Amino acid sequence: MRYFLIIALLVFFVPKIQAQTALEIIQKAEENFRASDNIAEIKMTLVRPKWTREMVMKSWNKGEKNALILVKAPARDKGTTFLKKDNEIWNWLPSVEKVVKLPPSMMLQSWMGSDFTNDDLVRSSSIIDDYEHELMGQEDIDGLNCHKIKLIPKPDAPVVWGSIITWISVEDLLQLKSEFYDEDGYLINVMEGKDVKEMDGRLIPAKMILTPVEEDGQQTIIEYLSIDFDADIDDGMFSTQQMKRIR
Repeated sequence: MRYFLIIALLVFFVPKIQAQTALEIIQKAEENFRASDNIAEIKMTLVRPKWTREMVMKSWNKGEKNALILVKAPARDKGTTFLKKDNEIWNWLPSVEKVVKLPPSMMLQSWMGSDFTNDDLVRSSSIIDDYEHELMGQEDIDGLNCHKIKLIPKPDAPVVWGSIITWISVEDLLQLKSEFYDEDGYLINVMEGKDVKEMDGRLIPAKMILTPVEEDGQQTIIEYLSIDFDADIDDGMFSTQQMKRIR
């Protein structure tokens, strides 16, 4: 599973459903997520051993294919925008007044200095198509009973991870934890959903913490400050022209 982002971006909510298999749980989650257009205010905190940096962003998401992200703070990055359409990303840099399309060679580089990559922004749908899904049973995460599901890439699937293990709550189907392993079976990243609360009438983990396990004192934390589910977003929002004008 790509980080289900950012940034994008990122809402780890699915409505309560009755599902019996691992594929049904994940597929229904994806279907409900794609059906919800939303506008969100997000704070991203980069934690490093010797420093911490905060960024505030606003995101517009329409299904799984279109997303626009505007950086509002700090001042040095204010006005920077990212546009996702399908599997491509554009970046508007106000300091040089230039739109840049990210080439394939940059997709695995860090996104805005975080522990996410540019590729994480465009691979949210691969969780269904590129993996086989195995229900491993149930375990408690933060006191909530969860489905434990293992994802194994299909042959020749264009994915980074050798396997993923994810925990989704039985009661409300909230994604509370995911572990990302490389092809040799080593744990690389852990994503945790915290601070579960109701926002705009829906129960979500309002904080997502991504931890690279081999980097001491390093994390990326994403917090939802506000969110408007089922927003009416015009398709014209997602254009290179609009990303220059949005404020």
